[in-house]
Amino acid sequence: MLVVAAAMAAVLIVCMGASAFAADAPAKAKPEKAVMHTYVIERTIPGAGKLSKKELHDISVKSNGVLKAMGPDIKWVDSFVTDDKVYCIYKAKNEELVREHAKRGGFPADKVSEVKTMISPATGK
Repeated sequence: MLVVAAAMAAVLIVCMGASAFAADAPAKAKPEKAVMHTYVIERTIPGAGKLSKKELHDISVKSNGVLKAMGPDIKWVDSFVTDDKVYCIYKAKNEELVREHAKRGGFPADKVSEVKTMISPATGK
């Protein structure tokens, strides 16, 4: 009987020790996915609406090069060109990345606004 009790105690100690050890073991970390926010960037560029296709192409190439060098935490979505302004839509981890892109590319970033929500004609239905 004493041998059985001792054996059970040994099993409990081993099991408790193993579970305590397992609890101390770090869980496999899942790679965190960066939260991407949407930003509207207002750029004042006098005569923007009169830029040639070649000039717009060259601006796009430069922007894409800067974005590639900056990595996956920032992405250019679209830009809308008016007479003297360009309004750009970006996805980025934070506003600082948007401003850094502008600095590296030599692009103005007069105003950077984070989009809080979107509406469309479907919102009113």
